[in-house]
Amino acid sequence: MAAKSKSKGSSALSLFGYPLSIFFIVINEFCERFSYYGMRAVLVLYFKYFLRWDDNFSTAIYHTFVALCYLTPILGALIADSWLGKFKTIVSLSIVYTIGQAVMAVSSINDMTDQNRDGNPDNIAVHIALSMTGLILIALGTGGIKPCVSAFGGDQFEEHQEKQRSRFFSIFYLSINAGSLISTVITPILRAQECGIHSRQQCYPLAFGVPAALMAVSLIVFIAGSGMYKKVQPQGNIMVRVCKCIGFAIKNRFRHRSKEYPKREHWLDWASEKYDKRLIAQTKMVLKVLFLYIPLPMFWALFDQQGSRWTLQATTMDGDFGALQIQPDQMQTVNPILIIIMVPVVDAVIYPLIQKCKINFTPLRKITVGMFLAGLAFVAAALVQVQIDKTLPVFPAAGQAQIRIINLGNSNADVTFLPDLQNMTVLPMESTNYRVFETSQLKSVIINFGNENRSEIIDSTSSNTHTVTIKNAATGVVSSLSSENFTSKPEEGKNLIRFINNLPQTVNITMGDTDFGILEETSISNYSLFSGGRTDDIVIVADSTNCTVTSEALGYGGAYTIIINECSEDVTQLRYVEDIQPNTVHMAWQIPQYFLLTCGEVVFSVTGLEFSYSQAPSNMKSVLQAGWLLTVAVGNIIVLIVAGASKLSEQWAEYVLFAALLFAVCIIFAVMAYFYTYIDPSEVEAQFDEEEKKKQIKQDPDLYGKESEAVSRM
Repeated sequence: MAAKSKSKGSSALSLFGYPLSIFFIVINEFCERFSYYGMRAVLVLYFKYFLRWDDNFSTAIYHTFVALCYLTPILGALIADSWLGKFKTIVSLSIVYTIGQAVMAVSSINDMTDQNRDGNPDNIAVHIALSMTGLILIALGTGGIKPCVSAFGGDQFEEHQEKQRSRFFSIFYLSINAGSLISTVITPILRAQECGIHSRQQCYPLAFGVPAALMAVSLIVFIAGSGMYKKVQPQGNIMVRVCKCIGFAIKNRFRHRSKEYPKREHWLDWASEKYDKRLIAQTKMVLKVLFLYIPLPMFWALFDQQGSRWTLQATTMDGDFGALQIQPDQMQTVNPILIIIMVPVVDAVIYPLIQKCKINFTPLRKITVGMFLAGLAFVAAALVQVQIDKTLPVFPAAGQAQIRIINLGNSNADVTFLPDLQNMTVLPMESTNYRVFETSQLKSVIINFGNENRSEIIDSTSSNTHTVTIKNAATGVVSSLSSENFTSKPEEGKNLIRFINNLPQTVNITMGDTDFGILEETSISNYSLFSGGRTDDIVIVADSTNCTVTSEALGYGGAYTIIINECSEDVTQLRYVEDIQPNTVHMAWQIPQYFLLTCGEVVFSVTGLEFSYSQAPSNMKSVLQAGWLLTVAVGNIIVLIVAGASKLSEQWAEYVLFAALLFAVCIIFAVMAYFYTYIDPSEVEAQFDEEEKKKQIKQDPDLYGKESEAVSRM
């Protein structure tokens, strides 16, 4: 139950020994992290499938957004510490954040500009403009409140509540991971639903709308606790003082660059004319750590590709886990799940074992190992990509066409391609693989069944893929030609399905809710899209009989031709032909790369923060936190630069390139770490305290005598 507790002249409601206000802050953080990670989980697929951007541009915009999210915390910290204070900053930027999420949800409403109701936006520029506006507002909001919320929670505790404050940060971190994990599971499921007014599309409005609603809840909950919060007034930002100190030192050194001025031990000592020795010494310690940060962005360049390149990789894989069908964007949940498992395992098992082996596993060595593991993760991703590439179809290049022949008859057929004069024999009830020709060498096809023949004219100017069905019917040689443009596999794990009528009469075919229309003998229907992995009832209506059969469970991302060979009340015979191979590499093969990357994150990220705090002065933790977040932003910018400059046509090669770059940076960091000397900032600050005390004694010895006498009487 809640009770009043008094401390140092202030009163606050408490629950189980904790300020009641922190429960509002924890709920606020859970909802905000749900909102951010839920939106981010489906973002790259929204770019690819809704805005119709290619993989490279989708990746570029995704990483631009993430970089912006990690640049704006510096702005948020400056606003909170120098102007509005933490509470007003959180409320103000949360409003901006909520508006941004709402704009994203609106931008994904397909029917908003779909005037002709064909399922495609008629004015994609409107959706792009709204999306970019929403993302900028979200980046300002999430980045701006990032450095404020945890610190605001810490402000709620009194000095004697160190134990409760420590537990609060553990609960706070747990709420972050819980929000991330749950949202990354739920929003891809919402995205996979079909919704719409005029046409049924993947439900991005729901996938973005739920995070927007959670952000609104986050804001309402935070404001609801307003009367209970302990609000510390802004007292100036230490980052500003550090930057001014560095700027003055550089300017002063430039003014005194001639040889007549004696050199100083450190270039920051040129700030001593304006700033005290304590601040200069603290700034030196901070810069020493920030120098070590220089190679670290390369780790984040690889780490944040989980939400871009790795998610796009998963779209070409099989997500069938038996009872569960995993969406490509749900594979990102492997990381937070493994984090929850690996952090206690590493702390309680791995590190103690290393210690027992008498190995000096220093923080900087841990960071080096973390970078190496992340590099190995991308090597694993490259190996998976090589296997995926083996399953991908080869589509005709410019100036080429491909053709396949399907023999529906009961005898051999001899086929000649003109003007190339290539010949081949097609066995009864068999089909050939696609054969590729230069368009100038594929003008027509001549089919011979014994003495009977027939020709089909091929027009490759409008289509690059052709299918010819042939049959030696009672009335002579019958054939049909179907032409289509294949440029890629079906997207989002869907299947393309069409039918061929091999019955002697006209039929009407329906599969699920899709009507394929009326097909004459040997005729080929158009392709229709179906969700992957499912079965549907196929209804065949003929002149003399009707038949219904359940289709086979097809794979994901394939194209199929279903040939109707027999249809009666007792027997229905169908033959399935793969036009495009479905996704056959299972998503489970991504787990090793996620495992390696998560292990790298555990020893890199956790250790990096711990090392930074241990090497920073007590009043400059926020400066290093800002520096750490800046490495994440720079890492995402590196992705833009490397992916844009490399121009690699093969995705596996890009993975290898990133791995090689990280391995090179890892070696550089190892050398830098070898020459680093660990310090104890508390000892340095204690020396300054002692010096200041000695100065006070010299200035007022009587005051020191009175203090000593008072202490002796206690």
